[in-house]
Amino acid sequence: MTAFDSLPEQDEAKRLLAAALAEGPAHAYLFHGPAGVGKRSLALAFASELLGGDPRVGRRTHPDLYVLEPLGEQIRIDAVREMRRDLHMRPFEADRRVYLVLGAHLLNEEAADALLKDLEEPPEYAVIVLVADEVGPLPETIRSRCQAIPFRRLSERAVREHVRARAPELSEEEATSIARVAGGRLDRAERLLDPAAAERRAALLETARAVYAETEFDAGGAAERLLEGARARAAEAKEREEAAVEGLELTSREAEQRVRRAARGAEREELLAALEELAAWYRDLVAAAAGAEGALVHADRAAQLLEDGTVERLEAAERAAELVRDTWRNFEELQLSARLALEALFVELRRAFSGALVA
Repeated sequence: MTAFDSLPEQDEAKRLLAAALAEGPAHAYLFHGPAGVGKRSLALAFASELLGGDPRVGRRTHPDLYVLEPLGEQIRIDAVREMRRDLHMRPFEADRRVYLVLGAHLLNEEAADALLKDLEEPPEYAVIVLVADEVGPLPETIRSRCQAIPFRRLSERAVREHVRARAPELSEEEATSIARVAGGRLDRAERLLDPAAAERRAALLETARAVYAETEFDAGGAAERLLEGARARAAEAKEREEAAVEGLELTSREAEQRVRRAARGAEREELLAALEELAAWYRDLVAAAAGAEGALVHADRAAQLLEDGTVERLEAAERAAELVRDTWRNFEELQLSARLALEALFVELRRAFSGALVA
């Protein structure tokens, strides 16, 4: 059994890293792929192997491990300069030093330029591992100096097995639904197992149905319910991060930036996840109307979907899924007012179903 076996799938990444351990590591790596698929866990496991399998790596307390994370909305040049000072210190215990740059896609331009200098001429004992959720923001000059380690979304089977292990009391339909809604991400699966997240999901699906099932539908109220869920998630993240920074040697400004970033990131992630699930609900209506019950994402709501997914609603449901996907893309790519965008979306959704409100 290798150090990587406890992590699900990601066979290509594991193969490349196993070869690096056998043949000797390169000076820099870029772990890239969607959030929540195991990049950080595998980066720590790789660092542990490079440092002799020391369990202190997992606790981030090994003297030859350096971890750089964003404190605010970005990784700034001062943080990279501090890492550079450490980079030129020889190993304390191991044969090498390992530097993990988490959230590397958040490097600002100055920080990226400073890091590039370290990647061009690193000390022979240093291994630098960048972990990024996307490679687009990283300059080509940085990407070209790292060995790329690609990560993919996990299979439904892998996520479902994780869910079963974490919550064996769930029914098969519930575990399947969480795995499908999670979209190949363990972090989302973990959140969906939380009781507060389960309540938010139930409220979201009630809102999805209200678009076509309620005679009196308020687009503004529907938007507010999604925003309430996002704010609740932000408050949870803020509380967790406040507890986490207490044990760190940070200035009050750095601690505040880190807490603010955690809250904002959680709020945005919750909105994007809510839109993904909203689109999945309307796609499920299409599948239900076509008799494809086995393809339902919301398997635990199959009875409701089979009742709602009428032939009369088929065209409207297809249009609704498309509208939600467009809004998701706009949120992902543009700076939008969440309230205005969501209100506009629910107005359009109601309009799409206007000819099929009575089934």
